[in-house]
Amino acid sequence: MQAMCSFIGVLDNGVASLSQEALQVLREAKHVIAGSRLLATLAKDIIQAKHYDLTGQLKQVPDWINAALAQNEAVAVLATGDPLCHGIAGFLAGKLAPDRVRVLPNLSTIQLAFAELKLSWQNAGIVSVHSQDAGEWIRGATPNHGLYELARHCRQHDLLAILTSPDNTPARIACLLQIEGLADAFEMAIAEALKQPEQRVSAWLAIAEVAQNSYRDPNVVILKRKTAVPAPVLFGISDDRFQQRKPEKGLITKREVRAVSLARMQLTRSSIVWDIGAGSGSVGLEAARLCSNGHVFAIEKNADDMVNVEQNQAAWGISNYSFVQGKAPQFLDTWPDPDAVFIGGSGGELAKLIALCLGRLRPASWLVMNFVTLENLSTAVDTLKQLGADWDVCQIQASRSSPILNMNRLQAENPVWIVSATHSLQPILSGHDEH
Repeated sequence: MQAMCSFIGVLDNGVASLSQEALQVLREAKHVIAGSRLLATLAKDIIQAKHYDLTGQLKQVPDWINAALAQNEAVAVLATGDPLCHGIAGFLAGKLAPDRVRVLPNLSTIQLAFAELKLSWQNAGIVSVHSQDAGEWIRGATPNHGLYELARHCRQHDLLAILTSPDNTPARIACLLQIEGLADAFEMAIAEALKQPEQRVSAWLAIAEVAQNSYRDPNVVILKRKTAVPAPVLFGISDDRFQQRKPEKGLITKREVRAVSLARMQLTRSSIVWDIGAGSGSVGLEAARLCSNGHVFAIEKNADDMVNVEQNQAAWGISNYSFVQGKAPQFLDTWPDPDAVFIGGSGGELAKLIALCLGRLRPASWLVMNFVTLENLSTAVDTLKQLGADWDVCQIQASRSSPILNMNRLQAENPVWIVSATHSLQPILSGHDEH
């Protein structure tokens, strides 16, 4: 009979939390792998097995397991609660032979926390910050930040369960909510040391109070929005909802042109978007709303516009958007390859920017540019021809009603050329020999 690798869910009351089946599997294991806390909790019940502390050594775990299974010796991997809910089993199961793996889940700490609060949780979102020290949250942080997913989930859920860590604490989560302007929108409950003698589950607390206090580890945070917010408009936001520089006319990509430009960018929920020459941020911020699981990277050289972008981002409550002051191509080498690029201003570097963006653009993705001058349109078309890109031009000229005396007339907006381009398939097809 082949020995198995069993992922066993354990709670902090040790063997008392285990079923008879799980307890028998644990006691028959020749090798037990777990974090230091669980190894200590079950030390008296696994004296017959060789112990492996996976703390800081997660990459070594598959080798430990496979070496034991090669000797046909049973392995038990211990995890808190349900090993498949942000647990180690989800990470490891795909790296092992399926017929040598079984999972024996326990109640998750999330279930226990909601049970203590007597609160239904079928509509709750779940996010884990149970990882290495993420550092304090900064508005506009990129997806590399350890709290990024948490910030995104806070925008999308009215009820949220958060698995914390000794570094990523309830206080740090509370500070994130304050920075994102959400402190008054949520209240928080903290379930500390579940299934331990020191267990304590708080009442619903104000975010400001949590930010000033410390809590016993391990703990689970439950966030509840005080009042459900209406679903935001995703597409075609009115121009006057943006802070913008206003000389004679607002320096903003007008709604009609913005709508067509966003449509031509072929965005998905997970798109990575570049917004070059962000201006007021209208295109990039609306793209961020549409790409709820993606991220927008924006750059603008004008300091006055940067103030408007910051105010618009805060007013719209968008966290999947990062912007910097600078002149492209500055900073672009630090951004991930894009699924879509919008160029609203080039700072005199148009030909260079087009070549750079097409070079970085992911396959089947789009570069979209807006122009109001013949010279920039000509430069763009000539550059795209030289690069062998697939491209087209669309002119948008909208007129809006405007009052005159006791009547209305049409007031024409400036015509705008929308240039869309993607990688040409021709070089690939011409170099492919089909037989």
